[in-house]
Amino acid sequence: MNILVTGAGGFLGKNLSSSLLSKGYKVWNFSRKNHPQLQSMGVDTICGDLKNEADVSAAFKGMDAVFHVASCVGIWGDYNDFYQTNVIGTENVIKACRANGVAKLLYTSTPSVVFDAGDICGADETKPYSNKFHGNYAKTKTIAEQMVLRANDEKLCTVALRPHLIFGPDDPHLIPRLVDAAKKGRLKIVGAGKNLVDVTYIQNAVDAHILAFEKLSPHSKLAGQAYFIGQERPVVLWDFINEILARHNLPKITGKVPERVAFNIGLFFECWYKFFRINGEPPMTRFVALQFSRSHYFSHQKAKNDFGYEPKISIEQALDLTVRK
Repeated sequence: MNILVTGAGGFLGKNLSSSLLSKGYKVWNFSRKNHPQLQSMGVDTICGDLKNEADVSAAFKGMDAVFHVASCVGIWGDYNDFYQTNVIGTENVIKACRANGVAKLLYTSTPSVVFDAGDICGADETKPYSNKFHGNYAKTKTIAEQMVLRANDEKLCTVALRPHLIFGPDDPHLIPRLVDAAKKGRLKIVGAGKNLVDVTYIQNAVDAHILAFEKLSPHSKLAGQAYFIGQERPVVLWDFINEILARHNLPKITGKVPERVAFNIGLFFECWYKFFRINGEPPMTRFVALQFSRSHYFSHQKAKNDFGYEPKISIEQALDLTVRK
């Protein structure tokens, strides 16, 4: 079976490709540039741009299934940049699947599609999409996820997975950013510091994708559905962060800033960066202030019931595998 992974050069995409290869599938990568590491693994790259419909259609020829992992990610940036990649890119993926007779489309989404600035404590997939966004990433991923799920039919089976805060060895984003911020003295507890959040170890996120892929069919429970993915329990966010910092021989974060103050600081920086057209990410945004201070964890029962997802690697094991003491 030929499987294409968009963005296989990324953290999730690379690990997903490795597991698919180990199961005997032929795996292809679609991205804007070649990745020597993927080539050494046995993954061939088809270069192209998600925003170019012809590129995507040509890349999907002969494919049986597509994992659409690639996206424009960030806490800040121009809306059109997010829209072109996350929405237009996904629209091109759906069109290419139909044009080339691809049978399965698995979309990597995010729990942020339902984040409405309030605490989320154990919500399931019946929680409606947010209509109040504090970032262009979540807004455009919401549009894209809805497109993917609406596209489900007898010829093209679709499903969306929402893994939360993926971490693990060689994570290029979450942990390095936290460690860097701590080293620079820029990290403070926002709010009371007791908020609970979901996290997901990389291999558990990969397992969820493969389990969903293997169960997905036109008449399966998965077809046209979205699923939250996470660990066996939520973590206290700031305890989790401090454990990571301790494993990097860094002092724990004890300084605090009130949630409302952080939110207003984020709003100030957003206005400042927008008015003066400053490149790069602001040191604080409203979205970050809310994510750092609110609880956001979910029920994973639907994923367990429909395709047997259970995290094989516990939080404690995941921390040891990621950053040993």
